Amino acid sequence: MSEQIKIIDLFAGPGGLGEGFSAFESAEGEHPFRIALSIEKESSAHKTLELRAFYRQFGKGEIPQEYYDFLQGRLGKTPKDELFRLSHLRRQSRAASREARQLTLGEDNHDIENAIRDALGKTPGNWVLIGGPPCQAYSLVGRARNAGISSYEPENDQRNFLYREYLNIIERFRPAVFVMENVKGILSARVGGNRIFSQILEDLRRPGLATGGGDPKLEYQIFSLVTNRGSGSDGGLTASDFIVRAENFGVPQARHRVILLGVRSDISWLFTPTVLLPASSPRVRETIADLPRLRSGLSREPDGFQQWVNAIHSSSRKIISDVRSAGLKEVADYMARTVEAIGSEHLDRGSVWATTETDGVRAEGLREWFRDPVWTGVSNHETRGHMRSDLIRYLFCACFARVAPEGRLTPRSTDFPPALAPDHSNWHTGKFADRFRVQAACRQSSTITSHISKDGHYFIHYDPAQCRSLTVREAARLQTFPDNYFFVGNRTQQYVQVGNAVPPYLAHQIAEVVFKVLENC
Repeated sequence: MSEQIKIIDLFAGPGGLGEGFSAFESAEGEHPFRIALSIEKESSAHKTLELRAFYRQFGKGEIPQEYYDFLQGRLGKTPKDELFRLSHLRRQSRAASREARQLTLGEDNHDIENAIRDALGKTPGNWVLIGGPPCQAYSLVGRARNAGISSYEPENDQRNFLYREYLNIIERFRPAVFVMENVKGILSARVGGNRIFSQILEDLRRPGLATGGGDPKLEYQIFSLVTNRGSGSDGGLTASDFIVRAENFGVPQARHRVILLGVRSDISWLFTPTVLLPASSPRVRETIADLPRLRSGLSREPDGFQQWVNAIHSSSRKIISDVRSAGLKEVADYMARTVEAIGSEHLDRGSVWATTETDGVRAEGLREWFRDPVWTGVSNHETRGHMRSDLIRYLFCACFARVAPEGRLTPRSTDFPPALAPDHSNWHTGKFADRFRVQAACRQSSTITSHISKDGHYFIHYDPAQCRSLTVREAARLQTFPDNYFFVGNRTQQYVQVGNAVPPYLAHQIAEVVFKVLENC
């Protein structure tokens, strides 16, 4: 294949899908895909996209030192502060800004369509559309939240119909292939009493008819990435056949998402897509244990290493006794040993900038995926502050995970002694029985979501001596972002970006499926 296949990435977020496609190499060692355009509305995610687009302007072994200087905090807080102003890098900076655009589908449609035309050019070839409409209204948590709003009407929630904007792009620009990703909740979401997923499938199969003014002959077949029984229209697929479980494909995270592979009918009859090949996935410890050990911070009171040590020591004495009295002797003993050791090793809180290094991830299958051959820095690895009471809860949970029998690696609300119960109205109802969850060292993590930006309760680090939740870099590792992938913005924005992304390593495997469809067309 002489020319690269152009990729248009809509609802791009920080670029997880695009990263997987752009990193894919053919058997000949070539990169057959090129991101021609990525669209994202949120400012910090767009800056992240723009920085990565800049990185991709350079070939292997040609990344300029200035890129790494930025990751170390020497060239401003955003790419445009200083990095993009360097005269000898201006051409690549301008190309990155053309590729990554901050626009909103549904509001900036005219500008978006013009940008797509420019990116595709006069000879677009068999190009690929990727991306997933924002999923808050489809998600099970989002729907539970909306159910508590008496005035909420799903048929009036525009987020439920953002896929139509995606559909309009398909109808107008006729990609050879599209990849659409969304949350599992889309399978059961209802609007007007009807399940929305079957309508989405029908619309995507015949986008010309669905939009009401397009080519009625334009058709796509929708394929599953995990079973080869055929297309959704005539191959007997069920809705659950479109669920991709990332932990079955080398990703160290239990992430279940609906991913649709659409192939234009003039191509699909030539070649039926293959499916993703199952692969074992590394555990949490193998994925993040090499990263520098850090301590959490204290919020709402003075913070420093000794203050942190003193807070844990003074606050844990009675709690350990209560845990023992509650019949959890092994947990109490482990807590006592951990508290005794806390303070013997000086830990800092890390930094958003790459001020420390790592010798590489321990998971052999992903070691080369994460590493940069010329750089070993660790960025976006900074802890957040927690209330003193939450620190002790994290300590309890992590120690519980260390000694609990298999299958009970995180405590339920009923396991907490009264002194550790948070002041939360739902705590004793069982509604949030696992509000505090340890990312156990010996398993894949639970789903990394944008909720990690609000608090760390569901993402507690397995090492009780660090007494903290996961950093952005640790979450990014579990999402399989390479170590030289930097997330721009404040820490909350970084967490949101990571939590909303498609794991690049999974996207890399999807890219291989798409390449096999198009390589002989």
